Amino acid sequence: MLAVLTPSNAQKTEEHLKNILADVLKKIYYDGQHAVNTKQRIDLAIFADTSTDSPAEVIFETKRLGSAEMPKGDDINCKALHELVLYFLRERTSGNTSVKHLVITDTVRWYVFDGRDFEKVFYDHKGLRRQFRDIESGNASSSKTEAFYGVAKTFVGALTPGDLPFVYLDLHDFEPALREFRFVDTPPTDPQAKQSYDRQKDALTDLYWFFSPEHLLKKPPKNDSNSLNKAFYDELLHIIGLNEVKEGSKKVITRCPSGERHPASLLESTIGKLDEVDKVRLLDDRSRYGDDYQDQLFNVGLELVITWLNRVLFLKLLESQLISYHPDDAPDAYAFLNSRRLPNFGALESLFFSVLAKPLTERPEPLATAFATVPYLNSSLFDPSELEQDTLFISNLPDDRPLPVYKQTVLQDADGNRLRGEINTLDYLFRFLDAYRFSSEGTERVTRDRKTLINASVLGLIFEKLNGYKDGSFFTPGFITMYMCRETLRRAVVQKFNDDYGWTCDTLDHVYNRIDKQDKDAANATINSLKICDPAVGSGHFLVSALNELIAIKSDLQILRERGGRTLRDYTVTVENDELIVKDDNGRFFAYNPNSTQSQRIQEALFHEKQTLIESCLFGVDINPNSVKICRLRLWIELLKNAYYKPSQAGQRRELETLPNIDINIKTGNSLVSRFRLDASIGTLLKKTDWKVRDYQDAVQRYRDAVDRAEKREMRELIGSIKQAFPVEITSNDRDVIKLENLEARLATFDQERLFEVSKAEKAAYEKTKKEADQLRAKLAERRNDPIYDNAFEWRFEFPEVLDEKGKFVGFDVIIGNPPYVRQEEHQAAVKTLLQADF
Repeated sequence: MLAVLTPSNAQKTEEHLKNILADVLKKIYYDGQHAVNTKQRIDLAIFADTSTDSPAEVIFETKRLGSAEMPKGDDINCKALHELVLYFLRERTSGNTSVKHLVITDTVRWYVFDGRDFEKVFYDHKGLRRQFRDIESGNASSSKTEAFYGVAKTFVGALTPGDLPFVYLDLHDFEPALREFRFVDTPPTDPQAKQSYDRQKDALTDLYWFFSPEHLLKKPPKNDSNSLNKAFYDELLHIIGLNEVKEGSKKVITRCPSGERHPASLLESTIGKLDEVDKVRLLDDRSRYGDDYQDQLFNVGLELVITWLNRVLFLKLLESQLISYHPDDAPDAYAFLNSRRLPNFGALESLFFSVLAKPLTERPEPLATAFATVPYLNSSLFDPSELEQDTLFISNLPDDRPLPVYKQTVLQDADGNRLRGEINTLDYLFRFLDAYRFSSEGTERVTRDRKTLINASVLGLIFEKLNGYKDGSFFTPGFITMYMCRETLRRAVVQKFNDDYGWTCDTLDHVYNRIDKQDKDAANATINSLKICDPAVGSGHFLVSALNELIAIKSDLQILRERGGRTLRDYTVTVENDELIVKDDNGRFFAYNPNSTQSQRIQEALFHEKQTLIESCLFGVDINPNSVKICRLRLWIELLKNAYYKPSQAGQRRELETLPNIDINIKTGNSLVSRFRLDASIGTLLKKTDWKVRDYQDAVQRYRDAVDRAEKREMRELIGSIKQAFPVEITSNDRDVIKLENLEARLATFDQERLFEVSKAEKAAYEKTKKEADQLRAKLAERRNDPIYDNAFEWRFEFPEVLDEKGKFVGFDVIIGNPPYVRQEEHQAAVKTLLQADF
């Protein structure tokens, strides 16, 4: 890279500098992966693969140093840009839709444009495209390229600032780091030297990423969040006490064979304790955990272990977040998931319920002092679950059993060799997690950290596999969820604006052109009114992708707002590799700095936008209660990514903003079947009580906003008391129930008429009616007793946001996700009825 900063290059021709640039690109990244060469009049291009016959994905226009044809500061209306527009239109009209970036450079100064912006500004403009075609075909007064440059100059001159965004980079800013910096395994300890080392390393990291395929070609990161980290997954299964095997074409997770079970694994410790205290036999609903006692032990034990691991992994992400928020402090100040601070399972339980579940002022000593840097988040994740209340807490597990180290462990001994022997289970879990680099998001680009990145998407994939242990799991890759949500939600948003405003827009760009500055509040309200449901939510992957896409849509429409109401300027928000990417106008990734006012307002804006969309727009249902827990966890993690410190009084410790109780939007239920009519209403029942539909809706909102355990409990009880009577009235209005009542009334009439002689026709009618009533009675009995209908009521009527003022289910705007699994043929009619409902 230093080659392009050689002073003698000032005398070199464009051709010479172009060759230097090609050599640099090949050496640092692209040689053997992508062709780097000229293409017709294009100075230089990076191609889609090693062949120059493949599409050009990056187009360079190179100029000699000091050229008057280069942009000057923010004035980009220059010859180099006009040439770039011409080359782009030629590529685009010839069918190349793969251009990711376009670059103007003299090899020192770099102006980088996004291909999507060129598409929107130049190609989508019908007038400019018509003039281009006329000049290219010779129909204009002059067919020379200079004629188009004149057209382009006029067109660009008419653009307003910000219409064509770009990223600017000057290599002179990186020259000290390029000449002086050397990576070392042990950074300097002197504070001033360390600060200089970190600054230069960060500068080179940004430069390295700038030229990478992840940036220029928009390639998924090598550490793809959509890919399972097998080493992490296999060792985690070992610590839990599970085994993955192949059955036919699918992989399923099972309990380890009896001869290979380790009593110290989390699952075997839990099963052993459950059996010891005989808790499973006391469960009222133990039949839902299996047909026999051993199955019940396994399923109850696994659900408990998943609950505990949910909390631990969430806390690992939180720990990583806190450390990143305080780069100038010693990491130990914010690292709390280790055996030094949590020596046993009892201490871990205290962290769950006496630290995370309580505000700082209510924590008992010495925990308040020991965990002073651990924030209160108000997450229901740290409320004891019903199953824990009925069976075991993690503190019941024995602490004195060592677990053999996994044979392919990531852990190393003092000499750097693979660790062997046995380790206390909890210490093993903490050391194992610490061997990886955890992040709540996957946008970290290039680091010297040798630890492998594990982010929220990887955890979602792993827990999806755990939840589907019986039948095998289906985890939709991120590129699919991202594409489906983008295509579906953008159309839905356009339709929503058309419906609300009487517009006839075809694309999001048309909506953007119709939104006035005064309409931004109303436009936000329109998007926030969308109701999106995944009826087989799994780990919540589709809902997370939908959340990201909605925020990107708001950014595209320029209605993304700060908390004070101002439009969020100077930043762009996009979805790349199924991750929400926030960059400033210079292309730098946004990173929260609690000491920066600018950074604080961006973080707060993102947090509250996510909160609003999760609470107002996103709903999920799954028949698997463990999946429901994982989905709730994923949505909490999305908020955790943008957790921010609230203002504090002088001398007081800053506290993170608490998380809302978003768990109420994700429900356990069977969304394919229903005991009740789709047009059923709870309004009739509520008229006979002191409750109104509005009371139900208000109670749900009060639960979301509740900030302490007592208030949440009160709201749960209130919601429960309102719902208890729902099924009674709805059942009495069921079509089958009404039909049976009518048949029985007719039979009663027949019985009265039997006092007199009846005709053969009347007798045949009686027999037919009786048979029909018997069949309908059996059908209703099956519906009431069939376990497939468990929780079928809940999924529609537990979301008061999709009930009208009379309590009738009015449906969702968008149904996303994979089709739910239909388990029994006899329920096809109910399934068909539901799926054909007018949502």
